[in-house]
Formats: sequence, C-alpha cells, structure tokens
Amino acid sequence: MRREEAESLALQGLAFLAADERRLGALLAQSSWTLAELRAGAADGEVLAGILDFLLADEKLLLAFSEEVGVAPGRITHARAALPGRGLD
Repeated sequence: MRREEAESLALQGLAFLAADERRLGALLAQSSWTLAELRAGAADGEVLAGILDFLLADEKLLLAFSEEVGVAPGRITHARAALPGRGLD
C-alpha cells in the first residue's frame, strides 16, 4: 500500500473516532495527546500511525471501522505498515 493511501485511511480512522466522544476520549487517554496535539498532528505520519495502532488494538473497534469505511481489516494492517514510527506505545 502506498503511503498516501495509508494516510487517507488513517484520516478516515480519525474521523471515525472523532464522531464518538467515548472513542475519541479513549484515543486521547491512551495516547496522552491533547485534542490540540491531535489536531496539529493530523498530517504527521507517526500520529496517523498511532491512530491505526489504536484501531488495531481493539478488534471490536477495528471491525466497526472496517465496516463503516468498507475495507477489510487486513487493509488497515497494511496501511499501518506503510506509515513510519511505532505509533502508540
């Protein structure tokens, strides 16, 4: 998967998480990012990787996201591999 495709999928993941206050809150709590940091980092490959890591860490959330955007869960794994860094620790 090309990096541009991976970034696009991660941004869709961010929109999915942001659409639900509990999901967004969980992302912020796990990552220790503030909302301002998340907004500022939305174009950063490592932040985008962290978003995908967050989705990949929760099968129920991953499946809900996959269904919403119409992609197989494996595509999200491929997208994560196309982005830099370790993402969330």
